[in-house]
Amino acid sequence: MTPPRAVLAGGSGLVGVRLDEDLRARGYDVVHVGRRGPDVRWDEPEALDAAVDGADLVVNLAGRSVGCRYTDAHRDEIYASRIDTTRALHQAVRRAADPPRLWMNASTATIYRHSTDRPQTEDDGELGEGFSVDVARDWERAFLDGDLPGTRRVALRMAIVLGDGPALNKLLTAARCGIGGAQRDGWWFPHRRYRGIGPTPTGPTVWHRHHDTARGSQRFSWIHLEDLVAAVAFLDEHAEIDGPVNLAAPGTSTNAALMAALRRAARAPFGLPAPRWFLEVGMVVLRQESELVLKSRWAVPKRLLDAGFAFRWTELEPAVADLTR
Repeated sequence: MTPPRAVLAGGSGLVGVRLDEDLRARGYDVVHVGRRGPDVRWDEPEALDAAVDGADLVVNLAGRSVGCRYTDAHRDEIYASRIDTTRALHQAVRRAADPPRLWMNASTATIYRHSTDRPQTEDDGELGEGFSVDVARDWERAFLDGDLPGTRRVALRMAIVLGDGPALNKLLTAARCGIGGAQRDGWWFPHRRYRGIGPTPTGPTVWHRHHDTARGSQRFSWIHLEDLVAAVAFLDEHAEIDGPVNLAAPGTSTNAALMAALRRAARAPFGLPAPRWFLEVGMVVLRQESELVLKSRWAVPKRLLDAGFAFRWTELEPAVADLTR
């Protein structure tokens, strides 16, 4: 019997490699789509149509990494790499004679506002403003646009994924170097890198700082890579779930608690806090943005929990210990 086909787009990163392994273990024949293939390239629309037509499942993770400085060129690449690939898949699904039963498309929990007062669920979460939110909002609009009969769509609003990847390793390195204290927001020179983008940009043109300045109390939404892969499999099997789904551990932590856990994992005797001015200087050297650690993300996985999904990693401390062992 011919195995069901899964189309995995943008599957060369940390999450994609593990999803590929899991899909194959669950009996799928996996076809990869990427800039260089290996099976189908984005600039081959006919091959993309052929891969999607008759596929059982489509998972799209394509998008340029946000681990960079938000220069104008990088902003455009981050935006286009998500919107254009999602639209290409949308056209392929719409043209398919035998469309896939399920399409899961990456999104991000960064779509919610800077939240220190209450958690954000899929049902009552409030969208934020500015560059990162506009990217996420337009990404989901391109994905959920129009009617695709016969294809269930799930937007994967992923929190920061903890695994053997850059998000965790860079913070662990900081802890080992003695600067593993909390990251604290504060005054910094105004800039335009976080201004909105797309046809309906939001937020201020010139960025100063978050209105409620966090000093390590900013919420840190995360998910263990193992739970993310299990959640994708769970969503594959539960046809009653569609639309946005928060992929985040129920035990949301804080920036200060995260850095304390990393210090313990690194056996660092102390960790100097990083005020905004120090953080910004370091981010210039590392070619990153302070938003990644200063924005308060408080996403709660209400739809997964309501459907009965059981997280293995619910608290940050044991998850960090497992991944840094």
